[in-house]
Amino acid sequence: MTPCSGTLLVVLQLLFGDGLLVAGDPISFTRVLPEGVYRVTIECGGDDAESVTTCKGEARRLFVLGKRVPKGEIVSKTFLVDVHRREFPGGTVSLKPREVGSANWDERLTLEFLGSPARVRRVAVEPLEADAAATRIFLAGDSTVTDQTREPYAGWGQMLPLFFGPHAVVANHAESGLSLSSFRSSRRLDKILSQLQPGDFVLIQFGHNDQKAKGTETAAFAGYTTALIDFVDRIRAQHGRPVLVTPVARRRFDEAGGVVESLGDFPEAVRRLAQEKDVPLVDLNAMSKRLYQSLGVEGSKAMFLHVPANTYPGQDEPIHDDTHFSNYGGYEIARCAVEAIRTGVPELAALLAADVTPFDPGKPDPMDAIAIPPSSFEVLTVPDGR
Repeated sequence: MTPCSGTLLVVLQLLFGDGLLVAGDPISFTRVLPEGVYRVTIECGGDDAESVTTCKGEARRLFVLGKRVPKGEIVSKTFLVDVHRREFPGGTVSLKPREVGSANWDERLTLEFLGSPARVRRVAVEPLEADAAATRIFLAGDSTVTDQTREPYAGWGQMLPLFFGPHAVVANHAESGLSLSSFRSSRRLDKILSQLQPGDFVLIQFGHNDQKAKGTETAAFAGYTTALIDFVDRIRAQHGRPVLVTPVARRRFDEAGGVVESLGDFPEAVRRLAQEKDVPLVDLNAMSKRLYQSLGVEGSKAMFLHVPANTYPGQDEPIHDDTHFSNYGGYEIARCAVEAIRTGVPELAALLAADVTPFDPGKPDPMDAIAIPPSSFEVLTVPDGR
């Protein structure tokens, strides 16, 4: 890959002083920055070849996908990136060991550029002014939502930034293995509330790990519903806008090849509460089941991790994971979420990117049409939760 031009480094130095720019494959930039929202503008294109550039930020959040630029031309893309820290007034988020030092919780802004080939002429990063018109979209959830830090896994939440325009920023606070209770006890809700501004959105999706807890205090129509009400009430108390999301379905088929429910009463509990509390609903459970059904028993495996032993570094055993998504799966579930937003949450739909098109879960994108270049790979780490 052709090294980055000097222009990239100059622009970053003008804004931030001495940053660390690594030219290679992928091209990456990392810089110590205060917590906040940053406007990033990139100019894609090269003089030596037609380029196809993908940009990810922080823990593999997808911002630009396969931007194709003819040789000698330049195309600009602008997007917002949320940079957050553990600390907040009155406390600190309790991180899992796997989160410590990850790009989502470190002291830096990280960007990476991938493609075949990727070409970046210029990158400008500037802090968003306090009075700038921007809406935060907070995500509260589990492993199916989180920014999975390592390939080949992906959460649908880390694909979501691709689908929003330059006046919205996705702040993903979801983490693997969390339930409503552990999300709250680790002070992640407190962290979100410390940053929540009137008009900001909070998408809430739990159920996978709540289902595994014992006792009526976590049952779908008991403690789970009570905890969801607490989330909704606390968000509304600060004039935020909660959006309830039914837990995305696991991949489960019966002997006749029909998709079956594996989450018990939890999806229905979310639907009922959304109606009772007049909260917008994103029914990912229903949409994901329709998606799996359209792909079929074998085809739907591509959305998850079904691979033989030694496919990835450090993987000694076969993987048959019907809960956690591949990049393709995370992308398709994100498209389901965006379609539900587009048709059912008008205030949030107004923030979608201009090029967002309708999506029918009954007609999924062909896998070979969704080419998300993988980030650098170290050793396979399976997400918490099932």
